[in-house]
Amino acid sequence: MSTALRCAGLTLPRDRPALMGILNVTPDSFSDGGRFLDPAAALAQARQMRDAGADIIDVGGESTRPGARGVPVQEELDRVIPVIQALIAELDVTVSVDSSKPEVMAAALAAGAGMINDVNALRAPGALELAAAHREVSVVLMHMQGEPRSMQQDPRYADVVAEVAGFLRARRDAALAAGIEAQRILVDPGIGFGKSLAHNLSLLKALPQLVEEFGPLLLGVSRKSMFDKLYGGLPVEQRVAPSVQAALLAAQAGAAILRVHDVAETAAALHLWQAIRTAD
Repeated sequence: MSTALRCAGLTLPRDRPALMGILNVTPDSFSDGGRFLDPAAALAQARQMRDAGADIIDVGGESTRPGARGVPVQEELDRVIPVIQALIAELDVTVSVDSSKPEVMAAALAAGAGMINDVNALRAPGALELAAAHREVSVVLMHMQGEPRSMQQDPRYADVVAEVAGFLRARRDAALAAGIEAQRILVDPGIGFGKSLAHNLSLLKALPQLVEEFGPLLLGVSRKSMFDKLYGGLPVEQRVAPSVQAALLAAQAGAAILRVHDVAETAAALHLWQAIRTAD
């Protein structure tokens, strides 16, 4: 597993994927919307995830669940910046900002965030240039077909793996051309973002070849609706087990970072996986 990724305050583990704990400071996220809008509650949740084994806390102030509507820049800033400031001041953990708005990215980096996690793959005007100028910040380039409001209405691909890989290749090349060094770039195939269950399963099956081509890869499949479809009806609170199983498959495929809600459960599974791999 690569340890070349450069991100302020973070060295990737050598023997397992890094764990990114999800911290949604939104009223409408699909899994935990509204629970962590208060900065004190967000800080407590981040501390709990850090203590459970999170290497990164990913702070998002705009839901990207299917059907979600956008929020104004100032509203997103008001949600995420106080939380990022509190995390930087009080916790020894790398902070990522989950945003597609350059204004929010800039404020988050000024507050001390060390990673930009963008579902829009730095396509907003000025986003590439902003990331290039912050030379100790890593970026996550994610694939999404369409936009959150409509992405799940009728996703179509002739070859989902080839098309997702082609998009990620183009965005990686654009990032390199903008001056973002290769060791600061991760890609994310975007499970659940403009994809059917069959598309998601094809991408998960193809993880080894995606890792082989792109190197550091982030996977976010935690509690996704694909599990509801796969098992014929599975509420969000009952998706922990398949989420952990998918995380283990991603670890075996060589994923560099796992973005998860259930940090303790995923960390425990990875601990067992490591013990088995290193047994005499």
